[in-house]
Amino acid sequence: MSILVTGAAGFIGSHVAKALLARGERVLGIDNFSDYYDPVLKFARLKPLREDRGFTFLEADITDRDAMLALAQQHPIDRIVHLAAQPGVRHSLVDPYLYVNTNVMGHLVMLELARRLPDLKHFVYASSSSVYGANRKQPFAIDDRVDHPISLYAATKRADELLTETYVHLHKMRATGLRYFTVYGPWGRPDMSPYIFAKAIHEGTPINLYHLGFVKRDYTYVDDIVAGTLAVLDKPAEAPSHRLYNLAASRSEDILDVIKLFEKAFGREARIELKPGEPADMQETSADITAATRDFGWEPKVTVAEGVPKFVEWFKEYNRL
Repeated sequence: MSILVTGAAGFIGSHVAKALLARGERVLGIDNFSDYYDPVLKFARLKPLREDRGFTFLEADITDRDAMLALAQQHPIDRIVHLAAQPGVRHSLVDPYLYVNTNVMGHLVMLELARRLPDLKHFVYASSSSVYGANRKQPFAIDDRVDHPISLYAATKRADELLTETYVHLHKMRATGLRYFTVYGPWGRPDMSPYIFAKAIHEGTPINLYHLGFVKRDYTYVDDIVAGTLAVLDKPAEAPSHRLYNLAASRSEDILDVIKLFEKAFGREARIELKPGEPADMQETSADITAATRDFGWEPKVTVAEGVPKFVEWFKEYNRL
């Protein structure tokens, strides 16, 4: 049997696929090489995966109903890790149709595939800390209300959670949604803050800090996210079940302190320009991970002080600096 990993050329998806292959699983990876950022990075992530005999790759779009539903007849899939999505909070204001098509319709197609797989043990999918939206209480907990999203991206991720709840009820599935918090690490996306900080400090260009720099994020190292994702995948609840968990470092970091770690790693100071807040941006994120620790024995291990130098090391190597 195979594990289907969507978004296999993406940041988290490539790391998850690698970890699954390392423990001897057969992985079917799917990606459409979206040009939201340079696909060259995606091809580079995918290259070592394709060298593993246990890995099969299909270039396809999760919104392609015919291609996705055909997988039910073409491949013996017993688990799904659905990570493909259109990311980026601010870009969702620019192209809202893309976000609804990829994140909502694409998720619906994957649920339709899941219910057609007779041997499916578990459907695990990526949600986001963005669903907490305008919530002020910190840290964010799974049982907090999430009906006030402040970005279209967040609304699409909450829609995914609701669609999954419905499908679990109707089709007696076993599904788990994971609310990831600011994932960073080697092979990270160029549109995310760690890559932006590294690039700006290296090039000597300004870093725009919104909310006048009063921003906190729960930075979570990708290895911890992978470990948590696999721990969840391996422990489905009895059907029908739909569970939600926060996966995060469970520590909110001041953005200025994080930049200092980048300055130390590069040996040079950052140029910072303070900007007012954007309406779609959350000012602070912090996660309560009590449930994930209780149910899976999972705890994050890599601190931001350890993770940032690792990311910078990869950044320099990848960009041949």
